[in-house]
Amino acid sequence: MAESLQGSGCTLSIPTVPLKSVKDIERSIIKTYRKEIWSRFIKAVKAFNLVEEGDRIGVGVSGGKDSLLLCKLLQELKIHGDVNFDIEYLAMNPGYHITNEERLKENCKHLNIPITFFDSGIFGIVDAISSDYPCYLCAKMRRGALYAKAQELGCNKLALGHHFDDVIETQLMNIFYAGTTKTMMPRLKSLNFEGLELIRPMYYIHEEDIKRFTNHAGLVPMNCGCVVAAKKTSSKRREMKELIAKLKKNNPDIDKCILQSAHNVNMDCIVGWQSNGERHSFLDTYE
Repeated sequence: MAESLQGSGCTLSIPTVPLKSVKDIERSIIKTYRKEIWSRFIKAVKAFNLVEEGDRIGVGVSGGKDSLLLCKLLQELKIHGDVNFDIEYLAMNPGYHITNEERLKENCKHLNIPITFFDSGIFGIVDAISSDYPCYLCAKMRRGALYAKAQELGCNKLALGHHFDDVIETQLMNIFYAGTTKTMMPRLKSLNFEGLELIRPMYYIHEEDIKRFTNHAGLVPMNCGCVVAAKKTSSKRREMKELIAKLKKNNPDIDKCILQSAHNVNMDCIVGWQSNGERHSFLDTYE
């Protein structure tokens, strides 16, 4: 692997309490973090019809804090909910260091998450063909590998652990760096894998609450796991986090306003937009 790109990995989150039993962790989701996590999970599931009767949902399990919580949320929903659905836990290894691979497997074993573990070798491929800007290609390839495995296992949906902060940061990144108004959708049909949908059940859950839950559980989640560009590629997402944190000092609800703006678009005040691949202008119907 190219020495110029190989990173030492991202910061590891170390809990301040011992690892709790899986029963205690599961109980905390429903009780201790009912308002911050469970209720917001249920809100997204119901608002966007993310989990429906007869679904077979593949869950992308990276081993990080977000995906581990997503697995447990769906497990609890299957137990306590009134919708019958099945779950496949898809843990793809794009080329993790052995310590990260072991941590992923150990955490899933402790949490009773029966993963299907498979190799893809994506890190090596990305390092070889995209040394300048590897992150975009890597994310695209990892998503494709998860879609393919989900389809192979008969899933009709693929659930990913993107949370509230991911959504609003992505929205700002699109405005500032792509010149487009676009957000992460809570539910999205795949264009390349027929019959598959992407769902984001953690759409309303804040990252700080996920961190608190993870620490309360005593879990040591895997870090980003990147061996290609960790700490080497500037993070636009980090810039957005810092910007939002700064703006919240003057307006504590700024993050909620950013999210709501994607739910409250006034088409009478939009100059141009795209729909189904076609470009439109306000002049099309202007009189």
